[in-house]
Amino acid sequence: MVDFQQVFEHAPVPLMVLDRQLRYVAANRAYLEVTASTLEALMGRCLFDVFPDEPGDSNRHSAEMLRSSLECVLATGRADTLALIPYKVPQRFEHGTQLVDRYWSATHTPLLDERGEVAWVLQHTEDVTELHTLRRAAAVAQMSDERLVGDEHVGTRVLARARRVQQENVLLLRERERLQSLFEQAPGFVCILRGPDHVFDIANAAYRTMVGRQDVIGKPLAHVLPEVVEQGFTALLDSVSTSGHAYVGQAFRVMLERDGVMREFFLDFIYQPIHEADGSVSGVFVQGNDVTDRVLAHKQLLQQQEHLEELVQQRTRELADAEAALRQAQKLEAVGRLTGGIAHDFNNLLQVVSGNLQLLEDNVQDNPAARRRLANASMAVDRGARLASQLLSFGRRQPLQPQAVDVAELVGGMGDMLQRVLGGAIELTVRTGEHLSRAWADPAQMENALLNLAINARDAMQGEGRILIEADNAAIRAEAAAGELPVGDYLRLSLSDDGCGMSSETLAQAFEPFFTTKAEGQGSGLGLSMVYGFAKQSGGHVAIASAPGKGTTVTLYLPRAKASADVVPPAPVVPGAGGSETILVVEDDSQVLTTVVELLGELGYTVLTAGNGEEALAVLASVPSIDLLFTDVMMPGPVKGMMVVDEARKRHPRIAVLHTSGYPREGIIKDGFLNQGVHLLGKPYTREALASALRQLLD
Repeated sequence: MVDFQQVFEHAPVPLMVLDRQLRYVAANRAYLEVTASTLEALMGRCLFDVFPDEPGDSNRHSAEMLRSSLECVLATGRADTLALIPYKVPQRFEHGTQLVDRYWSATHTPLLDERGEVAWVLQHTEDVTELHTLRRAAAVAQMSDERLVGDEHVGTRVLARARRVQQENVLLLRERERLQSLFEQAPGFVCILRGPDHVFDIANAAYRTMVGRQDVIGKPLAHVLPEVVEQGFTALLDSVSTSGHAYVGQAFRVMLERDGVMREFFLDFIYQPIHEADGSVSGVFVQGNDVTDRVLAHKQLLQQQEHLEELVQQRTRELADAEAALRQAQKLEAVGRLTGGIAHDFNNLLQVVSGNLQLLEDNVQDNPAARRRLANASMAVDRGARLASQLLSFGRRQPLQPQAVDVAELVGGMGDMLQRVLGGAIELTVRTGEHLSRAWADPAQMENALLNLAINARDAMQGEGRILIEADNAAIRAEAAAGELPVGDYLRLSLSDDGCGMSSETLAQAFEPFFTTKAEGQGSGLGLSMVYGFAKQSGGHVAIASAPGKGTTVTLYLPRAKASADVVPPAPVVPGAGGSETILVVEDDSQVLTTVVELLGELGYTVLTAGNGEEALAVLASVPSIDLLFTDVMMPGPVKGMMVVDEARKRHPRIAVLHTSGYPREGIIKDGFLNQGVHLLGKPYTREALASALRQLLD
């Protein structure tokens, strides 16, 4: 859309507008230039007060011609033209301003209001002084003796001069329009401010868009942008005008009002003083760019860099912690593998000792001293078996038989036993949350873990203090418990004491097997190791919170049982009776095999033996009827224990299978749990346990 204010302002010919009282309403730059005037000096004043033509002469003819033409337009509503009118106007010279006689051609055009009445008069003037002078010279020449020659010569010069002036005016107009177009389309903001009040003389589209104002020409900066006055911009302009030196601003912050809201901008700009021929500064040329996006992006980049550095530092700490945790886990895993291998051989040895001790019992019924010694030896075997079990638990190689456990019922059922273990000087409190879910865990191992924690707490309090056992539901929505728990739902079981607590160094070694702070002979250092292995093998986690003098809290996280899981009732205890069925015993340890055969013989069974898998397959192929296969899981040679089981079930579909092992692994264990339908009798076992297991399967 055409900006007519711009067209009027930058028209190359003098234009001005008067109201019906012949007072100035507007004047363009060309008019102000030829009359050596300022817009402030003209606005609102009568034309004949500003330019009286010949001051003091009330009968001045030129002023009356001009007034008559203007009044004719106001009266008739038709344009009127003064072909030639002499009129004195001020002109600027090097030595100052003075009134000069000039000749004008003026056209007065009526401007109508919304009612169709003449409200204003537009004056378009042309300075024709030079042309009038040439015409007068031509007239004088015509009166001379060389009238013809002179007339032709003068006429030719006048026409040539007129053509040149016309061509120059056209070129100047085109150049001005081109410069104006370039100025308006400039990508950066540009404006020119004039005078001590910094009045807008020019402002391009980029500037008007930036400040959010369109009507700025002819208005002071403080009126157009009052919010920038207190921000130092007016003082900067004053300084440039006074000193005559440019000012350069980079990423300069400014608050501009947009739609009633103050908004932040950042500008790169230069204030360049405009010097006149006499050296004075008439205004300030302003040019710059809005760099708000760049500055904000840079700030955001710096913030992101700072955040990234924080993340790197945090990640470095996490990696250091993870590396330490990995080293600890690798160490515990290595110890677990070692203890698993040791436990296998150790349990085989205990089985030989235990079995022979039980076989001796019938031979010393009349010897109290011998029975006492056998009892002591049997107690040592039990302690050894518990030690091996704890080693397997730590190494996560203890076969678990998980089920849905009512934790509140389990803890409540242990209350009397725990109180007896803790002693009367320790106050035991149990709290369970509402709507407590069931845990999916091996109840026997869970009881054992809770008992070990209670004993540790008792020893830390030196037999006197308070213990709190709490159980509630926990939902892990992000990494927790040292980052070793996946997101999911858990049953949380914790035991807290107000004992001596642990230092950070002790805490770092708390789960290591055989590490203990107790005096020699007062602890094996396997209690917490067993709890750790049980929790991890169950698919959960265990965490310790402790500080010297502030007690200790050990928290178990165990998976919740599915809603449809039923609580498995404890298996009925079958009396240790014997039988007459045929049993095939497969055992690679000859001493264990001899002991088992004797135990089964005393129970009345018919016993077949095999020292390895190949021998077992041969027996299965040659014997028509076998009631039960009693086989070790770990078997040397190419034929493993489960291969023997598969072949036995093919040849004898109704055969019962009882597994035994000091360290069960392949075949019957998956992810730490017994396979469905597998029956295991762990070494070392007693004669009563063996007899009970056999009758459960055979009956």
